[in-house]
Amino acid sequence: MANQLSSSQADASALKEIWFTRCPVPTATGLAYKLGWLQDEFAGDGISVATIQDAPKALARHHYDHEISSLIREGGSLLALAAKAQGARTKLIGLTWIDEWQVILVRPGSGISKPADLKGLRVALPAYVAREIPAHVRGSSIARGMSLQGIKGALAHDGLTLDDVNFVEVGSGQETGAGLGNLWEGLEYLARGEVDAVYVKGASAVDAAKRYGAVVGIDIDHFTDRRYRVNNGTPRPITVHEDFIENHFDLLVRFLAQTLRAADWAASDLAGVHAILKSETRSGDEGVATAYRNGFHHSLQPTLSGELLDLFRIQKNFTLLHGVLDRDFDLDAWIDPRPLAAARQWLDAHDQTQVKAA
Repeated sequence: MANQLSSSQADASALKEIWFTRCPVPTATGLAYKLGWLQDEFAGDGISVATIQDAPKALARHHYDHEISSLIREGGSLLALAAKAQGARTKLIGLTWIDEWQVILVRPGSGISKPADLKGLRVALPAYVAREIPAHVRGSSIARGMSLQGIKGALAHDGLTLDDVNFVEVGSGQETGAGLGNLWEGLEYLARGEVDAVYVKGASAVDAAKRYGAVVGIDIDHFTDRRYRVNNGTPRPITVHEDFIENHFDLLVRFLAQTLRAADWAASDLAGVHAILKSETRSGDEGVATAYRNGFHHSLQPTLSGELLDLFRIQKNFTLLHGVLDRDFDLDAWIDPRPLAAARQWLDAHDQTQVKAA
């Protein structure tokens, strides 16, 4: 897709690499990359597009602190919020909502089928992770943050609070290069009878549950009120460094346009999306089909709708209350709607050109 904005050549002259975060979850960015559209878009400019996870270690750490100016991060909110609170010069430019099989797993025959059944029981809480990134340690305790928020949302659904369960600290669940399956070390404790319930999410958790013989006690995705499903990836923020917006706005617009194009493609090709997700999530057919359901492929389009911003505010307040953030910050001032709006206009203009050419 070679169409460019008028100032793109000058814009591209000072930038040779665009980095993006590629988490093992469904994102329009990941789809656009796997389809080759992002690479094709910038090939003529001599700009490479690559994932920060594949970068040298000195750069890969910026997945956590977002201190690299050419990074577009479509990843979990725990790290994005923590980085902002700790001074990263980022802007929030989009949000998506993808339900990812958020469930609470139990042992067969436990009788646990609704949040109220958890009252007084033992719930797994992954241990705090200390990393080699001192300023961002708390935000990078991903399994702990997700589990705490998942359990909190489920309990709130039935009018309960975190005080109504007994948390048992389990393995830290540090994510590894092999995927996110290691996040759910609590399943070992469940299998041994040392806890009664474990929060998990995503395709990797489907496979892990099967290995440990755990079953779904509470399906959080079935809660009709999305307030109780808010977590690290619901909503999932897209953030960029302020320098990217100020100095390479046109390149950012073109990048986002390709992600919008990929989201449009996904809405009409579920089989194609599933094929890509098996690679992205490092899971099999069953894991992907179970984790990503209910028409998820129709909601990959990033937006800054009032509804998603309100839900994201719940997550931001949660991280502040539970010590993930060093300090509070103004969420509204963090938002910059211009890149996404311009990307939609760019894509619409290109589509019209294509129709005329045909």
